[in-house]
Amino acid sequence: MDNNKKSIWSGSSGPLLIAEIGGNHEGSFDDAKRLTSLAIKSSADCIKFQLYKGDSLVNHKLNQTRNKHFKKFELSKKENLYLAEMCKEADVIYNASVWDLEMLDWIDPYLTFYKIGSGDMTSFPIIKEFVLRGKPILLSTGLSSMKEVLETVNYIKNLDKKFDDPEMLCVLQCTSMYPISESESNLEVMSKYKSLFGCSIGYSDHTVGSYALKNATIMGANVLEFHFTDSRNEKQFRDHQVSLTCDEVIELKKDISRINASKGNGVKKPQQSEIDSQHIKTFRRGVYLKKQIRKGDIIKKEDLIFLRPNIGTHSKDFELVINSKALKNIEPLDPIFLNIDYK
Repeated sequence: MDNNKKSIWSGSSGPLLIAEIGGNHEGSFDDAKRLTSLAIKSSADCIKFQLYKGDSLVNHKLNQTRNKHFKKFELSKKENLYLAEMCKEADVIYNASVWDLEMLDWIDPYLTFYKIGSGDMTSFPIIKEFVLRGKPILLSTGLSSMKEVLETVNYIKNLDKKFDDPEMLCVLQCTSMYPISESESNLEVMSKYKSLFGCSIGYSDHTVGSYALKNATIMGANVLEFHFTDSRNEKQFRDHQVSLTCDEVIELKKDISRINASKGNGVKKPQQSEIDSQHIKTFRRGVYLKKQIRKGDIIKKEDLIFLRPNIGTHSKDFELVINSKALKNIEPLDPIFLNIDYK
């Protein structure tokens, strides 16, 4: 990877922030447009939807209630393309979990990566279609054991070795319940994914609030996905309760910027403020003499005292002074210098 090229998994404040509208429009195109406008206003890096048809997702013979639920939330091809154009015109990344492969052909031009939701993490026929199309994959792992995640990641990489590249594969820790407790976030799994798979990592959130998202940032998440709504008040559909509002996303971005600023660059060196304040000198100890030493005298250990500020001989070099010869008369507590005051 070109080190100067921006990662596909990075956003304006650090990690790629994905505002998942998902089904929060509840089948209303007007609500979908309004939520999209709010998500654009929030400055999320990516706005995500879900594309499906109830009949191609849920077996209506076995679960008529869930089938009807998804049919109620369907948007038309024309409506989905309109939302994609809204994002494009606002210069915001559009994305969608495509749960019906017949929809993939007409939405594909708008997708820079493919999102595989937790429910499809073991659906190898669908995963294979995404892999063969060759775009980067964002894989959610809710409901899964580590063994299952390993099987899916290996399946993807065995189909195409280019998914060994962390730019091509990002694996998200996720717990598929609404809402979940903070302990169920299990964010440490992200580091396991990174070490096992050599992939980019991220977190898909279903907690209430943004605490887990901030922790995931600290722990190195490349991608943060969260549900998005206009308000949680008086909403019956469950996803609203684990969603962030426009103002909350704006605050999250500010907090993430502060977190990333405090993480620094990993290079340990004195900071400019430490240099400008001269604390390197005033906070550290130098070597001084407790008593007057005359020229030609041998300086003993018991003659030394170690005090701030660090002027002259540094206290780390105190052994150079012990048993050295004074080159001139030295007064108590005066700074002493090698080859000038002693040798």
